[in-house]
Amino acid sequence: MIPFVRDITFEYGACDRLTPLIRRVVANNPGPFTFMGTGTYIIGNGEVAVIDPGPDMDDHLEAILAATAGETITHIFVTHNHMDHSPLARPLAARTGATIYACAQQGVPTEAEVRLEAGDDRVFEPDVGLCDGGVFKGGDWTMEAIPTPGHTSNHICYALHEENALFSGDHIMGWSTTVISPPDGDMGDYFDSLDRVKARNFTTLWPTHGPPITEPGPFVQAYIDHRRAREAQILAALAGGHTQIKPMVTDLYKAVDARLHPAAAHSVMAHMVQLVKEGRVLTDGAPELDSEYRLPG
Repeated sequence: MIPFVRDITFEYGACDRLTPLIRRVVANNPGPFTFMGTGTYIIGNGEVAVIDPGPDMDDHLEAILAATAGETITHIFVTHNHMDHSPLARPLAARTGATIYACAQQGVPTEAEVRLEAGDDRVFEPDVGLCDGGVFKGGDWTMEAIPTPGHTSNHICYALHEENALFSGDHIMGWSTTVISPPDGDMGDYFDSLDRVKARNFTTLWPTHGPPITEPGPFVQAYIDHRRAREAQILAALAGGHTQIKPMVTDLYKAVDARLHPAAAHSVMAHMVQLVKEGRVLTDGAPELDSEYRLPG
């Protein structure tokens, strides 16, 4: 069972000092996929970096600028190009002269994907590409970009070396599991990325939505175990006579807010795509949301 952490104290628009090197401003965009809102992180003192500037909201832009008054924003790091993470990057760069760093979008999303979560920021382009990772130095901070595909193909987490902390974007969240939506989201890549993060033994994970995860090792393992358990449930559902994803979701996600069932269907499809790839599940043609699935034999 995942030991979710959901308690967070903040005021929209206010800047909270979290550690000597980390501050946070939360955007007023709560919702079923954003929890209480997008947490924009300010890293360092004097010459600072901003992680996930968030949605294109004037009040949030002004809150970030107020929080860094008298300082210089030199770097804007974006975890991925969803509408609750990346759109404010360009307006913030225009006001500050900062450089935007991210992994560029790897493919064009379908309309079905756009309707999930807060939607896809289709016009986002970084100034500097980070798809292969990289290390960046500020006045009192060092940031490492770690490619973590899975939630999206271009997802990047950022490690703050001085505090052995990871800004995990939507890759790992304390309040909820993460949506994996094919074709851009990939369950096999997601498992690999979870293993990569777990092996680093970070002291703290700072998701973009919600409170920090202060025991990352057990939490990430619980995330992995949850996905493997869901995989087993899908195989059991197939053995029990289910052949399509949507009816399967109705049974498997009875306790989950019905508004999240479309996203859950895409996560189940991500599992199904991986199971088909591994030969553990069969379907005629390419796996799709409305395909008929069966077990071998």
